[in-house]
Amino acid sequence: MNRPLLIIKTGSSMPDLVARRGDFEDWIAQGLGLPRTAITVVDVTRGEPLPSPAAVHGIVISGSHAMVTEHLPWSEYTAQWLRDAVKTGAPILGICYGHQLLAYALGGEVGDNPHGREFGTADIHLCANGDSLFSGFASPIQGHVGHTQSALRLPEGARVLAASAMEPHAAVAFAPRVWGVQFHPEFDADITRAYIRAYADILRAEGQDPARCLATCRDTPLGTLLLRRFAQLAEQ
Repeated sequence: MNRPLLIIKTGSSMPDLVARRGDFEDWIAQGLGLPRTAITVVDVTRGEPLPSPAAVHGIVISGSHAMVTEHLPWSEYTAQWLRDAVKTGAPILGICYGHQLLAYALGGEVGDNPHGREFGTADIHLCANGDSLFSGFASPIQGHVGHTQSALRLPEGARVLAASAMEPHAAVAFAPRVWGVQFHPEFDADITRAYIRAYADILRAEGQDPARCLATCRDTPLGTLLLRRFAQLAEQ
């Protein structure tokens, strides 16, 4: 494999969690099962330029604490780059913010989830067959979630692959070999609990019970299986 897999870093996790466990790109790389020498990380929030899509063999877009609706300059730049990357047929996986950014870049609409923030480990029900990334999984699958915004309206031609109780677009095929997931395959239960505790006061203020969210947290093999399958598909 001469060309690396690209991780587009669209933000960092909480500083105390980063110090203890690493950052988004570390968790993604571990899940992909690739050596770091086979991965290129570009931090677009720092103004780092993205390479030509032809220079990489696959693309993963990380989560972020930013909001797509803020239309930050680095986010708009990345959205335009993604529009061009999709046209080349490059394999792409967007995670949470990355999922929303793909939806926005391709003509959809992003905004606050009308059902509220989704935190914990959720049952995600598969609602489409025949997709190479999700084939073989028994429904429901369990995924770690932590998000405020969602892809409210999908771009033309997008296909819903999975939904949860609070998220009708939990997984989407935006184009052949272009996927977005509103859950976090790079998270484990420990990371998910850390987010719930950090957002506990906000969740309470919005009428949710952080203790109930914490009670849902459980380790699941889905994330690693999904990321490794994407890595394999990207090589093909």
